[in-house]
Amino acid sequence: MFAINPLRAAREVGSTYLARDRFTRVRAWVTGVMSYLFAGTIYAQAMPVDILYIQEVSAEPPAIPAVFKRAEDEGVAGARLGIEDSNTTGRFLKHDYSLHVISDTDPNALFDTALSWKALHSGVVVADVGDALLRKLIHDGSMDVVINVGSATDNWRSSQCETGLLHTLPSHAMLADALAQYLTYRRWDQVLAVSGKGVADEAILNAYKRAAKRFGLKILDTRKWTFTTDLRRAAQQEVAQFTRLKNYDVVLVADAANQFGFYLPYNTYLPRPVVGTHGLTPSAWHVSVEQWGALQLQNRFREDVGRDMRGKDYAAWVAVRAVSEAVTRTSDNTPKTLYNYMMSDSFELAAFKGRKLTFRQYNGQLRQPIPVAHPHGLVTQSPQDGFLHQVTELDTLGYDKPEVSCDMETTL
Repeated sequence: MFAINPLRAAREVGSTYLARDRFTRVRAWVTGVMSYLFAGTIYAQAMPVDILYIQEVSAEPPAIPAVFKRAEDEGVAGARLGIEDSNTTGRFLKHDYSLHVISDTDPNALFDTALSWKALHSGVVVADVGDALLRKLIHDGSMDVVINVGSATDNWRSSQCETGLLHTLPSHAMLADALAQYLTYRRWDQVLAVSGKGVADEAILNAYKRAAKRFGLKILDTRKWTFTTDLRRAAQQEVAQFTRLKNYDVVLVADAANQFGFYLPYNTYLPRPVVGTHGLTPSAWHVSVEQWGALQLQNRFREDVGRDMRGKDYAAWVAVRAVSEAVTRTSDNTPKTLYNYMMSDSFELAAFKGRKLTFRQYNGQLRQPIPVAHPHGLVTQSPQDGFLHQVTELDTLGYDKPEVSCDMETTL
């Protein structure tokens, strides 16, 4: 037999009903708030968010190997997935995202079409264009907000920054710094550089020269690729002779148009790694990135598009998602408001790179880790451990604030 304490039993029963009463009150309060929000969602007027994607199509060299052929929807496919993702969450807030794509080989035709679009819409422009058209859109087109996903030119981030211009594509300097940090970490500091004769090759080479000086690498020699014939049958002999040097740790390649870089791996005079635009490469995105939930992004893109996501696809996806994040946080669709928020300390974006991404207020570049990978696998992601910065280690990649000479406003 158990003895029952009536006073204790009364207290327990009373506390039970009190707990139930509190639960009832809390449940009623939560139900009321949710009903209010749900009703507000039902009766709220839908807010359109228009985004214009401008794609300037350039001709590819005729001799380029098939493996390097550019996908016709490169960049556009990433933006479309960004719209799909934004509408998935946006429908609950009555935010309706739409993408209008214009594509042409003629920059003047693209400019005129963009002006016609601007006359009828108020939205952010995502630009996958060359430097000349990008400059024209900003100055002559008076576009309020342009997000650059096509040009890696360093001048836009160092000396020609523009208020209203943002960059989600990493610059040449960011990519070079990412690779140089890894070479420093591995102590592969003796470098033989091989460069093509094109303007883009020269820009990439200059970025690596800057990175070498910044991180203590030594470029022993720089050699220009002057072969004009197909060397695939003779590469074993010709490349070995071309890269003949007493000693070096790596061969650095600057070949933006994929004209010769693929000849170098395993054909160099000394058995050394090939890095740069070929071999071990830094990029905005790589198919082997699967951490931090990135695998689901890779799978969704592959399912929708039928191919792997590339760097420009990722830059375009991030551009759209950055706009979506700003719209969600501000409940506004005007480009000026969105730009002001994206450039503020409040903005941050989760984008499958293990870090919250933010825009640099001094040049509009999106801070982001850089994958360093060979064609079929991720080797590392920069910034490397031990490269410190007083603000964020991400600012060890690309132009830091003291290096930037332009003066831009963070608000429109």
